[in-house]
Amino acid sequence: MDTNYLENNYLTLVGKVTGEKKFSHEIYGERFYIFNLSIPRLSGNADIIPITVSERLIKEDTLQEGKKLLIKGQFRSYNSYENEKNRLILTVFAKDVMEVEEDEEESDIVRKDIITNEVVLVGYICKKPIYRQTPFGREISDLLLAVNRAYNKSDYIPCIAWGRNARFCQNLEVGSQVKVVGRVQSRTYEKKHEDGTIENRVAYEVSIGSLEVIEEKDNEKEVETENQEAV
Repeated sequence: MDTNYLENNYLTLVGKVTGEKKFSHEIYGERFYIFNLSIPRLSGNADIIPITVSERLIKEDTLQEGKKLLIKGQFRSYNSYENEKNRLILTVFAKDVMEVEEDEEESDIVRKDIITNEVVLVGYICKKPIYRQTPFGREISDLLLAVNRAYNKSDYIPCIAWGRNARFCQNLEVGSQVKVVGRVQSRTYEKKHEDGTIENRVAYEVSIGSLEVIEEKDNEKEVETENQEAV
């Protein structure tokens, strides 16, 4: 069966440009930039997500501070070698960029008709999920998903499941194919080095809202679904 890579990995984000764009790289004369998109949560906090975009998708003023954008693309990863250590870097690769008007009427339309943060991934469990409970009894599972990309490449996307989904994930085997729907989130943490110094870092992951396990059986796909835990 042919793989549709656009169906394996796609997302929609709506947020505001924060900070300045930076040059990333150039391929065959096409320049790419990285900038941060601030996406509000219902809690009042915001996720700050790095976006990689081609110069051919933007105008001169598209990435101005505070500009509201709708981004469609894919959640991707690549390896960065720093100080002889391998580090997984995550970014959203933009395939379409639209400016969103900031007047009150347009903002209402965005809130009602456009999903502000959703990602859909179909991939394979490539490490045994890690299940744990917080001191307050909340159940969490950490997953690493390998999502196929064209030209025999794969993106390795950290995901986190909650509640019943977390309990369900602890029994998933390496190699299981799953489909997850969730949102891209950022979180800060402290990295303690061997010399005792502490570095503040930002991690990016997919917070899972719904999960399906896809199994091949008698040439037909059986799908088990764990719905999102009620909030």
